[in-house]
Amino acid sequence: MSYIRSKYFSKFKKRKIKYFFSKKNSQITVIFFHGFMSNMIGKKPMAIQKFCFKHKLNFLKFEYSGHGKSTGNFIKGNISKWTKEAKSLIKSKVKSNSKLIFIGSSMGSWVALNLFVHFKKKISGFIGVASAPEFLEDLMWKKFNKETKKIIMTKKIYYLKHSEYTYPITKQLIWDGRKNKVLNNKINFKVPIILFHGSKDKVVPLSVSKKILKICKKSKKKLVVIKNGDHSLSRKKDLRMICGELKNMLKII
Repeated sequence: MSYIRSKYFSKFKKRKIKYFFSKKNSQITVIFFHGFMSNMIGKKPMAIQKFCFKHKLNFLKFEYSGHGKSTGNFIKGNISKWTKEAKSLIKSKVKSNSKLIFIGSSMGSWVALNLFVHFKKKISGFIGVASAPEFLEDLMWKKFNKETKKIIMTKKIYYLKHSEYTYPITKQLIWDGRKNKVLNNKINFKVPIILFHGSKDKVVPLSVSKKILKICKKSKKKLVVIKNGDHSLSRKKDLRMICGELKNMLKII
């Protein structure tokens, strides 16, 4: 359903951003940011899309360049580039008076947090799912052995195998991540923030979500640790909890 009704955002040279925007004439727009090497047709964005349709909320989701069916070379992408794409798309498609609720999945939370400063007066809520800001440095580079680091420095790319997936990790991606630190920034405006984290997340430790809460000094915040939940948090009961908290958030904004 999503791809049939999706469109391309063509502001950038040599890359088109695939997106889906459902307008319901609402004052609230929910925006979903997917994770690293993911896309916008996974179980989480589809469940949130269905929720927004039911409750007549505007809903925007998209795929960064090099992801899903967006064009562009993945190995040339980085946090800065994907953040700029998201910023331009939101500014172009969402009405200036719309209240925004950001929902970030894994790396998507990093991109969303990057945009807080740009949409400070419009953001009315944030939901993070297995949030992974600064993962390139803390969860990859610092844990790589000397041999892996040498390959990245000399060949400028390393193919990281994890489970059944292979992730191309480039030197420029790691270096760019260092320019996008967010966990030392203070978020000093009042927005409700809800973070979900699986108790059995083997990819991103729970401490990362706790660090996010620490920088949100004035927010009404909540950390939901899902028992036996993994990094994806895409089981039916996980999705019900996420949509349930989104529903609760709507009552207070």
